[in-house]
Parts: sequence; structure tokens; C-alpha cells
Amino acid sequence: MKADKKACRVKDGNGPGFCPTKYKQEVIEKAKQVYQDPGIYEFARQSSIQEAQCYLNRDRKPLVRQPVKPRLKEIIEFAQKMDYKKLGLAYCAGLQSEAGKLCKVLEYHDFEVASVVCKVGCTPKEFIGVEQAEKVRIGEYESMCSPIAQAEILNEACTDFNILLGLCVGHDSLFFKYTDAMTTVFAVKDRVLGHNSLAALYTLDSYYESLIKIKDQ
Repeated sequence: MKADKKACRVKDGNGPGFCPTKYKQEVIEKAKQVYQDPGIYEFARQSSIQEAQCYLNRDRKPLVRQPVKPRLKEIIEFAQKMDYKKLGLAYCAGLQSEAGKLCKVLEYHDFEVASVVCKVGCTPKEFIGVEQAEKVRIGEYESMCSPIAQAEILNEACTDFNILLGLCVGHDSLFFKYTDAMTTVFAVKDRVLGHNSLAALYTLDSYYESLIKIKDQ
């Protein structure tokens, strides 16, 4: 179905039998009430404005989308719109070089940055029941990632807005659960695809066809 025919895009549009736009109106109305909270209202408003400003020539008809801003610039502009002063960066130890460059860019744009690495605390993996055979480096001391500690350290630093860089699957979830500040993701971890996770979907009919043809891999 074309976008300009979908119920979630145009009034009186069409949708399948499971379309939540058509059949979950009570839930949608409840969500709309949340947007009336002043803090949420402004956050959502500036998010939408930022979305639009990532394209050129929006006044031309018909619209031909011309994206012009990478995610890094988008994060900077959004934080400026929200008048954030102190940004938190929770990053993976494997992306320490990238984290340093990110901090440099953010500080250049006059943000104060509080950063914390995933291995903070040097807590052994045995603390959460991980056995030797389950470690990355079997037979060696290995500190666990502690996204809860990362979140609490940034909470204590009173960050206005947090940025995640490369936390593992699951670790990122724990960070989201325990952080006080709104959080965005600059990049996700994908060890095989150079942190470009969508590449697996783009090649689902070729190099990654095993994901839909072989269940036990």
C-alpha cells in the first residue's frame, strides 16, 4: 500500500484488520493525553521540528526529499533546541576512540559532557553468575559491563540528556530502565557489520538469507 493511502498517514486512509490506527483509538487517545504534559509536549514538538529540518526544499511541490544532516548534527541541534547544557555519554569500551571523538565534537559545540565506560567498577562477571566457559576470554579475569552503574553515575551528574554509543544488546535496555534523563542512541553495536545493523536487512535476500531460512544458526 502506498504511503499516501495508509490510515496512519492520511485521514480516511486504509489499513489492514490489525491496523492500530483504526482499532486502537482508546490507547491512542490515552497516549495523546501524555503529550499534554508540558515537558513531554516541548520535547515532542522540538523532535518533530528537528525531523523536518533534516530535509531541504520542503516548500517545493511535489516534495522530493533531500536529507542533509547526519545523526551527529541532528543530536547537536536537538540538544540546542532543548537548551540542554550537560550531556551524558554512556559508551562501550570497544568504541573508546569513537567516544573520544564524539566528546570532542560535543564540547566544541559548548556542551559539558559527562562520559562513562561500560566496564566501570571492574566488577567480575562471576558477580552475575557468569561461568568461565561463558566469558569472552575463557580462563581470564573479565569485568562485566555495568549499564546500571553507567546510568546511576550519569544520574548523579545531573545530565540533561544522554547519548548511548555501542552498548551491547540487553545492556542498552538496562541503561534505559535506570537512567533518569531522556536518552538517544548515536550508534548501536554490531560487531560484524561495522555497527551498521540494517545491512543484515538490506541483504536479507542475499548474504543474510540464512536469517529467514535456517533457524538454528
